[in-house]
Amino acid sequence: MAPKPARKGKRPSWRSGAGSQRRRYCYFCKEKVVEIDYKNYNQLKRYVSDRGKIRSRRVTGTCRRHQNQLSTAIKRAREMALLPYVAR
Repeated sequence: MAPKPARKGKRPSWRSGAGSQRRRYCYFCKEKVVEIDYKNYNQLKRYVSDRGKIRSRRVTGTCRRHQNQLSTAIKRAREMALLPYVAR
């Protein structure tokens, strides 16, 4: 197979605005939160979609360490019936 020729010119139009968004910073790092508490369900509700799914790091802007703690706290809150597994 022949190698693909190098692209010259602009990016495709559907990707042109991809890098122009402002970077999100981790709320928990900014507030210096060490451990995320599963009993604080009002805070955890911000990181759950209306369908009951845990939002991704890309959407919420949390760092990897706090995203892992967040998912564990949400799962514990669901187990204790503080948060629903699915929305109605």
